[in-house]
Amino acid sequence: MYTNKKLRILFLALLLSGLFAGNLFAQEEVTVEDTTAIVEEEVVIVEETTQTGGLEAFARKIVGSGLVDLFIKGGWVMYPMLILVIWALATSIWKIISLRYAKISVHDFLAKLLPLVKEKNFDEAIELCAKTRGPVASVLHAGLLKADKGSEEVEKAVEHAAILEMSFLEKGLIALATTINLAPMLGFLGTVVGMIQAFEAIAAAGEVEPTIVASGISVALITTASGLAVAIPIQLFNNFFVSIIDGLIIDMQTGSEKLTETLLDIK
Repeated sequence: MYTNKKLRILFLALLLSGLFAGNLFAQEEVTVEDTTAIVEEEVVIVEETTQTGGLEAFARKIVGSGLVDLFIKGGWVMYPMLILVIWALATSIWKIISLRYAKISVHDFLAKLLPLVKEKNFDEAIELCAKTRGPVASVLHAGLLKADKGSEEVEKAVEHAAILEMSFLEKGLIALATTINLAPMLGFLGTVVGMIQAFEAIAAAGEVEPTIVASGISVALITTASGLAVAIPIQLFNNFFVSIIDGLIIDMQTGSEKLTETLLDIK
């Protein structure tokens, strides 16, 4: 009897111990699962933050944290302004390369070409023009192709070729002029947006305090300064390119006049 009672007590103790251990193990699993879920959520948050901040971090390394902070504070107006900057810089780089390629020493080129024309060696003169880069050689090449048809045809061919070369030289200036005009306008738009934000903050607060309107005024000043900072250097680039193009046009006129005079002299 005593033995049966002892066995029942032992069995009940084992049963309670098993239930307690099972409950504890279940709690540990839930805790581990919750901890794992929390860690996974933190990893996802970190990955999202890394992905969203990767471009910003790259920009901070390239242009500096100060400019990036100003860009962020300027609001949405800064994004179209950034597109204008990229467009204008790409155009400027292309114009520098193309105009550098187009510029030659006209004096040296004519010193080689005109003796061939005087000797009526038009084939070699045409070949020399074809091998020489730049608009001056292209214009004179078009004139020499009509050398056997009279001076009037030569002048027409030279004039037509000069128009084509001028249109190519002036290509890209519209993009620069667009940036020069739109950048300050976008800056002024940002100014208006910033002032609207400032007055909305005053209306919401019901009183005028510097801290309330500071954010809107900051946006206004940043966008205005950014528009001017974009337009001023692009204007300098544009003027520089126009001066080079004017010099190339003078070179084309000089070369065509020399060619025409030489053709008239050999008749």
